[in-house]
Amino acid sequence: MNKAITFSGGHLTIIKYWKPLFAVFVWGLSFIATKNALLEVRPEVIVFLRQLLGILFLGAVLIKKRRKFAVNLREQRWIFALAGIACFHLWIQVTGLQWTTASNTGWIIGTTPVYMAILGIIFFKEKITFIQIVGIIIAFFGLVLLVSKADFTTLDFIKNKGDILIIASALTWSVYSMVNKKTTLTLAPVLTIFYLFSIVAIMIAPFAINQQNINAVLNLSLSGWGSILFLGIFCSGVAYTIWAQTLSEMDASRVGAFLYLEPFVTFFGAWILLNEQITFLLLISGLIIIGGVVLVNRK
Repeated sequence: MNKAITFSGGHLTIIKYWKPLFAVFVWGLSFIATKNALLEVRPEVIVFLRQLLGILFLGAVLIKKRRKFAVNLREQRWIFALAGIACFHLWIQVTGLQWTTASNTGWIIGTTPVYMAILGIIFFKEKITFIQIVGIIIAFFGLVLLVSKADFTTLDFIKNKGDILIIASALTWSVYSMVNKKTTLTLAPVLTIFYLFSIVAIMIAPFAINQQNINAVLNLSLSGWGSILFLGIFCSGVAYTIWAQTLSEMDASRVGAFLYLEPFVTFFGAWILLNEQITFLLLISGLIIIGGVVLVNRK
C-alpha cells in the first residue's frame, strides 16, 4: 500500500520501497545461483533457459494485463542491437563466473556507471565534473586493488581470465545502457523486455541446443533446477517487471541509488551460501569501488 506523509514544507510520497529492494536483492543473489548452475550446465544453457523462463513469466503478465503482443519490429529495430549486446554481455558474464568468485563479480559489475561516464564523454561529448573525475580514479583504484589482490609489483597482475571477462561484461552492459539511453523505443517497458528476451533466446539457441546440453538439462539436480528457476523466474521475470514499475513510480535517480546495495547482497550471500572467503582486502576494495561510483553518479 502506498503511504503519503505530509510535512509543513511540502508533500513527500513514499512509494513501495520494497520493489527496488526486492529487485536488488534478487539480482545480488543471481551471481550465486549462476555459480551453482555452472556446476552442472554450460554458460550458454544457463543464458538460454533464463531467457525462456523470463519470456514465459512476462508473457503471463502481459496476458493478465490484456496487453497486445503485436508490434512492428521494423519500427523498433534498435531492439535487435540491444538484444545482440545483451546476449554477448550475458554470455561472457556467465562464462567468466566459471573462473572467478561471485563476490568479485558483484563488486566488478558495480563499476558499470564508471564505464558509462567514460563512454558518454568519448562518444556523446557529455560534460564531466572534477568530482566525477576523482570518482573514476577512485573506482579504478579499487578495481585494480580487487583483481590484483594488492600486488602491484608486476604489470600482468590480471591473471584471472574470469575477472577479465567480468570486467568486459561490465563494459558491455555500459554500452547496452548507453545505446538504450540514446535510442527511442516506444514499447511499454514489460513488452520491451519480453521481445528483448525473445530475441536473445533466438540468438543463443543455436549454441545452446545440442545433444550434450539437452542431456545435461535432463539430468539436472534439484539444486541445479532451483538455480535455473530462480534466475529465470525471479531474476529475469519478477525483478525486471517490478523494476520497470518502480521506474514509472519513482525518480530514476532515487531508484538507481538502490543498486549500490547489490554488491553487498552478493558479497554476504556468497559467504553464506557458497562459503566464499571474506577477506578484509576484498571488503575494502569493494567499498573503494562503491565510493568512486557514488562520486561518478553525482551531478
